[in-house]
Amino acid sequence: MDAPKTRPLKLEHFEAKLDVAFNWGYEQTREELRELYRKAKKSQWDSDERLDWSIDVDIEKAQIPEFMHPLFGSDIYQKLDEKKHLELRREMPAWTQSQFLHGEQGALLVAAQLVNSVPDMESKLYAGTQVMDEARHVEVFDRYLHEKVGSSYPISPHLRSLLDTILKDSRWDMKLLGMQIMVEGLALAAFGVTRAYVEEPLLQALTTYVLQDEARHVAYGVLSLRDFYNDQKESEVREREDFVYEAAVLMRDRFLFQEVWEKTGLPVKECMEITLNNQGQQEFRKILFSKIVPAVKKAGLLSQRQRERFATLGILEYENWQDPFEALKQAEAEQAA
Repeated sequence: MDAPKTRPLKLEHFEAKLDVAFNWGYEQTREELRELYRKAKKSQWDSDERLDWSIDVDIEKAQIPEFMHPLFGSDIYQKLDEKKHLELRREMPAWTQSQFLHGEQGALLVAAQLVNSVPDMESKLYAGTQVMDEARHVEVFDRYLHEKVGSSYPISPHLRSLLDTILKDSRWDMKLLGMQIMVEGLALAAFGVTRAYVEEPLLQALTTYVLQDEARHVAYGVLSLRDFYNDQKESEVREREDFVYEAAVLMRDRFLFQEVWEKTGLPVKECMEITLNNQGQQEFRKILFSKIVPAVKKAGLLSQRQRERFATLGILEYENWQDPFEALKQAEAEQAA
């Protein structure tokens, strides 16, 4: 077997404030979270055993239906020759899976912070299982990118901004809200779309296992936060609502593929404008919130003020879609099968 290729070390350091909470009582007062912890222990999986890494991935074969291409229907798309189409077929999954990889590393770092900062023992124990989940997710996306896709992209500025905000905030509930509800909620929906439309078998299998983990992560956020916000001052709740809205705007603008257009030599501003107004991409960006909006509602942060802002973003329609606990039951049924 060939020795693994050495990649250049790319480290970045920044200061993050963190309140550390010891809990010397070890009380078992939150049975729903304790049960989620039990489920997480039983649901651990090994990618070397579950995934067939011998599958040959044809990266030049389209991974998504043509109508989902961000430039589909535009003059630019019609004028692309076969060579440029092949180039985009390589670059689009490289960019998309890179952003998933970076998001999973962000989730790994935040989960480790949550072990330190959440106050109750059930939340600490569950956060410990999520550290392992996220480590596994980083492993599989990194391996898929570098063994099957063959190239990768830096983190997008919108995702980077959101992760920085979450990691640097010292309050445990803001970390839970930002990661478990917003980032993990978006990931749950995005992986659902990937599993539904992507035909490449290794990526489809990988996504299915990761998706089942993400369903638990979102449920963890709701269980940890819904009672907490009931006891907070109105000003504190409004601050959290503002954060959710601002994060939603960042996440909506995340999927414009700016770096792909730059690398492939296409007109960047024009392609971003086409992507922003592409009907298929608009529906994709909206459905990314189909898991977030019900979770925000369950957490108690969907006031009338927030409803109006979500309506402006075009995502309020998802408030009564599958809630995090229904998504968790579905994931458990798939695991059992």
